[in-house]
Amino acid sequence: MSAASALTLFVALFLSRFPRIKVYFLIRMATISEIVVSCNNPEQNIYTNFNLMERTNFVLETLKWTDAGVTFIDQTKLPTEEIWITCGKYEAVADAIRTMVVRGAPAIGVAAAMGIALGARDLNVTSISEFRNGIGQICRVMGETRPTAVNLFWAIRRMQRKFEEVSGRNIPLIKQALIDEALAIHAEDIATNRAMGANGAPLMPESGGVLTHCNAGALATAGYGTALGVIRAAVEAGKKIHVFADETRPILQGARLTAWELMKDKIPVTLMADNMAATMMAQGKIQAVIVGADRIAANGDTANKIGTYSVAILAHEHGIPMYVAAPFSTIDMETPNGSGIPIEQRSTREVTHIGGKQIAPTGVLVENQAFDVTPARYISAIITERGVATAPFKESIMKLAEKKEVVA
Repeated sequence: MSAASALTLFVALFLSRFPRIKVYFLIRMATISEIVVSCNNPEQNIYTNFNLMERTNFVLETLKWTDAGVTFIDQTKLPTEEIWITCGKYEAVADAIRTMVVRGAPAIGVAAAMGIALGARDLNVTSISEFRNGIGQICRVMGETRPTAVNLFWAIRRMQRKFEEVSGRNIPLIKQALIDEALAIHAEDIATNRAMGANGAPLMPESGGVLTHCNAGALATAGYGTALGVIRAAVEAGKKIHVFADETRPILQGARLTAWELMKDKIPVTLMADNMAATMMAQGKIQAVIVGADRIAANGDTANKIGTYSVAILAHEHGIPMYVAAPFSTIDMETPNGSGIPIEQRSTREVTHIGGKQIAPTGVLVENQAFDVTPARYISAIITERGVATAPFKESIMKLAEKKEVVA
C-alpha cells in the first residue's frame, strides 16, 4: 500500500472513533453554500439553487446526514441546476435511489444505509421484536429499488448485522448505533475511494487521453470517486491527463455529470458521442480506458452502465488497457460469473424522450437495459482499495478477499 493510501486509512480510522467529529470534518471538506429543501411532501417541494465555490481542489459531497433527514444533490437536475433536497422519511430516500436523484453503486449503498438509519430513528416501538419487524420492512423497501448495484445489498446486510449486534441495548441506544453505523459507512466510502485512487494512479499514462463511460466520480460515491478518483489521484501526482467522456445514452451521465464534475475540478475533459470511441482510439487519442462498476462477479466479469462492453471490445481491438475501479464491496463473491448478475430494465421513456421531449414515434417497441456485463478477458485490471487484481481474476480476487477490510 502506498504512503498516501496508508495516511488516508489512518485519518479515516481516527475519525471513525469520533462520529460527530467525522461528520464535521467531512462536511467541511466541501465549500458549499447549501439550502436544504424537504421532500417529505413532493407537492410542497421548493427547489432552490446554490453555488459551489470555485477552487483548485474541488471536493463535492453527494449526500449527507442531517437532523432533518438525508440530504442529496439532485443529479437529475445537473448540470443546469445545482440543487440539494432533503428526504425526511426512509420511503423518500428509497424513491431518491429509484429515480436516480442519487446513483452510482457506492453512493446507493451509503444512501440505503442512511435511509435505514432514518427509518429506524423514526420507528415508534416499545419492544425489540417490534423494532426488528420495523427494520425488516425498511430493509425490504430499500432492497426493491435498484437490483444490479450490489453495494445496495451489502449496505442493507451490514445495517442488519449492526442491529442484531446492538439489539440487547435499549431502543434509543439502538437507534443511535444505527445512525453511527451509517455515518461510518459514509466515511469509509471516502477513505476507500482515496485508497483506490492511490492504488490506481500508477496505472494511468504519464500523459495523454483517458476515456471513461458513464459517471464514476464523486457524484457516484460519498466523495472523490472510483474511476474519476483514480484520475484525480493521477492528476494530483503530476500526470498530464485529458479525459474523454462518453455522453452515455440514454440518461447522459457522461454529458451531464462527468463533464460537469471534471470541469469543476479543472481537469481537462472533452465530451464525445458514444459512437465516436472507435474512431478516437484509431486516431491515437486514447491511451487508457477506466470505468466504475455496479457489480463484479467472482471471476472478474463486470456489470457497468450499458455501453461499457462495447468500449471494452474496442479497447481490446486497439491494444488499449481497460481498467475497472470499484470498492471491494462491489465484488459479489457469491456470483461465480457475469451470467448470474441481474440486469435492471428501466422505463422506455428514458429512450423515447430527451429532456421531456419525445424523439421516437409513439408506440415503438423499446429495449432499455441499464447495464451490460463485460467479460473479464477484456479487463486489464480491477482496482480496489485493497489492491489491484489482474488475470487470472478468480485467484487474484480471492487474494484480495483475504486482506483486511478498509475500516474508517
